[in-house]
Amino acid sequence: MNVQEVNNEELIQKDHDHLWHAMSKYTPNSSPMIATSGEGSWFTDINGNKYLDGVSGLWCLNLGHGQQEIVQAAAEQMSKLSYFPLTFSHTPAIELSAKISELLGDSYKTFFSNGGSDANETAFKIARQYHNQNGNPGKYKFISRYRAYHGTTLGALSATAQANRRVKYDPGVPGFLHVPPPYKYRCPFGGVENSDLVAAEMIDQVIEWEGAETVAAVIMEPFISGGGVIIPSKEYLQRVADICEKHDVLLILDEVVSGFGRTGKMFGFMHSEGVQPDIVTMAKGLTSGYLPLGATAVKSKIYEKFKVEGDKNHFRHVSTYGGHPAACAVALKNIEIIEREQIVDRVSKLGEAILGKLHDVLEHQNVGEVRGAGFLYGIELVQDKQSKKPVSDEFMTKILAKCKEKGLIIGRNGDTVPNQNNVLIIAPPLTSTEDDLRFVVNTVKDVLYSI
Repeated sequence: MNVQEVNNEELIQKDHDHLWHAMSKYTPNSSPMIATSGEGSWFTDINGNKYLDGVSGLWCLNLGHGQQEIVQAAAEQMSKLSYFPLTFSHTPAIELSAKISELLGDSYKTFFSNGGSDANETAFKIARQYHNQNGNPGKYKFISRYRAYHGTTLGALSATAQANRRVKYDPGVPGFLHVPPPYKYRCPFGGVENSDLVAAEMIDQVIEWEGAETVAAVIMEPFISGGGVIIPSKEYLQRVADICEKHDVLLILDEVVSGFGRTGKMFGFMHSEGVQPDIVTMAKGLTSGYLPLGATAVKSKIYEKFKVEGDKNHFRHVSTYGGHPAACAVALKNIEIIEREQIVDRVSKLGEAILGKLHDVLEHQNVGEVRGAGFLYGIELVQDKQSKKPVSDEFMTKILAKCKEKGLIIGRNGDTVPNQNNVLIIAPPLTSTEDDLRFVVNTVKDVLYSI
C-alpha cells in the first residue's frame, strides 16, 4: 500500500469516526465518496475517479465548479468587510435586494437568511404577522401539497408533505394542511380530465372548508422537484393564484430549486403568464452553491403593513449569517454571469434539444413517464406500465450504481412517499457543455437498457 492509499484509508476512517452524513442509512464498512476537486460539471474523488455531477450537488451548483469570478468576488468582499449584520446594512445586501426586485419584475422587500429552510420559515412568520396586522389575526394556516419538500426545520418540515421525511419527527407545527398535487400520471382523482385544474380546485375547497378567515397562505414550488419532478400545466398555477386572491390568502412560491434558470426561465413561476407571487423564497441557485444564502422576497405592498409604530409591530426575526457580505457579493456575481452568458436562454434551448432526448426511454418496459423542463428531469420507473407499480428500492439502487460505474452521478426522490421512491432525478449544472449533456443522456439510456 503506497502513501496515498494509506492517507486515503486514514481519511475514510476519520469520516467513519466523526462525520455524520446527510440522508444516509447506517451501512457498516461503507466507503463514502470523498471529493477533492471540481471543474465545470465534473468532480474528482480521492482515488482520482472523475464523475459528472448530474444533480448539481443538491440542485444548487448551477454554474458548475471553478467560476473564478465568483471566487474572486468572495475574496475581495471578505478582504474589505468580513462580516456585518443586517440589523444595520451593507452595500452587497442593498444591491442584491434591488436586483432581486428587478428579476422578479415588481417591487419586493427581501429578508436574507442562510438557506431554503430558513427562507421558508421566514415566509411563514411574515405571512402570519402580516394578516395579524392587516386586521385578520385568525389567518394562521398554511396549505401545501403532498409530495412537496420545503425544508428540514420544524415549520418547513410541517409544510413538507413527504411522509418518509417526517417519520419520528412528528407531530409538527400546528396549522399546516396538505392537498393532492397536480400529478397527472398518478391522478389522485381517478384519471379525470383536466386533473391539474381539479387539483387547483381542491385548494379552493380546502380554504372554504377550513374557513378563509383561518388560512394565511398557500406555499408551493412551481414544479415539485425532490418529490419526483412533477410538472403541472401552466394553467394550474394561474388558477391557484386566482384562488389565493379570491380568499385574501398569500401565495408563497418556493423557488429554491427552480429559480435562477433551472427550468429555462429565470424563475419557475414565469412559465405561467400573469402570476406575480406575494412571497418568493430562494436559495441554492442564488449563489450556485458557492456560499450559503437564502432569501425571502416579499411584495412591497405586504411590507407596508409592517410600517406601524409600536413595540411589537416590526418583524422580530434575525439571522446572524443571513445576508453575509461575501454571500451577497457571490450572489451578485452569480447573477451577473447568468445574465451575461445568457444562461437561461441556453438552458431553454439545450434542455429541449439534448436533455429532451431522455423522452426516448419512454419506450422502455420499466419507464412509466418522463417529465422535464429545462435542466430538470424526472424518469418514473415502474414494474410494468399497466399497473404502474413502482420498482423496488433495490432496482433503483442498481441503476444509480451502474450510472456511477460509468462516471455519472444522478439522484432519486429518496425518503418521499412510502413505497414510491421510484423517480430518477437528473439536474446537471446549467453550464454543462453539449458533450456533457449527451454523456448524461447516453449513459442513462445505456444503463436502463442494460438491466
